[in-house]
Amino acid sequence: MKRNKFQSKNLTWVLSTLMVLGFASCKKQNSEGYTPGTGAPVITSVRTLGKTVTDSVTKTYTTYDTTGAASTTTQVNPPNGYSPLDSTTATGNLNNTYEIIGKNLGSATKLAINGVTVYFNRALGSDSELIFNIPSTIPTTQPQPNTIVVTTLHGTVTYAFTVLPPAPTVLTYSTNDFTANSLISLTGQGFITVTSVKLRTTGELATIVSQSDSTMVLKMPTSAATITPLTFVYTSGTNTGATSVSTAKFNDLDNSYQIFTDNYGSGWYSSSWGPTAISTTVAKTGTSSFAATYDKGNWSADGFGTGGAGLPAANYTYLSFWIKGGLENYTLYLTADTRGGFGNSDTSTPIIVPAGVWTYFQLPLSTLNLQGSKAFGFFIQGPNDQNETFYFDDVVLLK
Repeated sequence: MKRNKFQSKNLTWVLSTLMVLGFASCKKQNSEGYTPGTGAPVITSVRTLGKTVTDSVTKTYTTYDTTGAASTTTQVNPPNGYSPLDSTTATGNLNNTYEIIGKNLGSATKLAINGVTVYFNRALGSDSELIFNIPSTIPTTQPQPNTIVVTTLHGTVTYAFTVLPPAPTVLTYSTNDFTANSLISLTGQGFITVTSVKLRTTGELATIVSQSDSTMVLKMPTSAATITPLTFVYTSGTNTGATSVSTAKFNDLDNSYQIFTDNYGSGWYSSSWGPTAISTTVAKTGTSSFAATYDKGNWSADGFGTGGAGLPAANYTYLSFWIKGGLENYTLYLTADTRGGFGNSDTSTPIIVPAGVWTYFQLPLSTLNLQGSKAFGFFIQGPNDQNETFYFDDVVLLK
């Protein structure tokens, strides 16, 4: 009997100890390091905690100095980075990090924005805060609930919060040259919320032919522009007049001096050592390009000539053109009668032409000595392996 009584006392002590430990375990979640409240959840504010930095991809320009050294300039994305912030907000941006402030949030089981469940880690917060990142899957096109909903073991709380769409951003385009009523296709992001597009420098409206979030087709207007970015007007939350300006710039060929677009400009013709033709099967814009063939084993020059006054280079800023390369990568060299003779051995302005793709060049006329030129083009040292055909399009002078 004594043994049984002793065992009973020990059992009572063990059970009491387990109850205390169990109560302590319920009172405090050791894995999270805080004690969750048992009342209904409350959200008092949302504040920015940090943002991921990403910017748009832009066009690369190739220029040449007076010594002929090539230089490429590209406004590139800065390295993706995390920038800490701390301010109360009622709006958020995709891929940025925010903190919910309130109480009784420690037992949260679900966080949803605009009806989409958002991942969060309770161990990173406390009973008075939850930290989350807005994923790119959150819908932003209005109408939306524009709410954050937090569900805990003890209730649900809804808080007004608007996720803003990304600003319209041009990443690539079918061409950067246009004429009145021509079409340009843009790819990028944020186009679905765009309500209008206009030329930044002169204000004429382009016509939106079609749009999705990642693509847009524009019918370009008659304009007074020469070189211009685009201004996008779009809806951002409740702001129906938000604006974004493209870093990409577009050339109105109607206001340029044209040497070759879909055909030769007034008074211009082929001035070439090798065979040339107007190609109606290959074009960067419009329907045609200037096809120049360089025969294997020759040192030859192909280009353009005129019986008129020559290039009015002093009245313009850039020589602009597209080239589609041949079967291999090549270096072409600018040649002109005003640069010591058309087809001479001048290598001071090299043009690096990648194989098989269209490449855009915009050369400052101040370095080219083309004023009054009646014959200019490009010569090649070779080709050595096979005949090569290059396609030139939108050869113009731009102000």
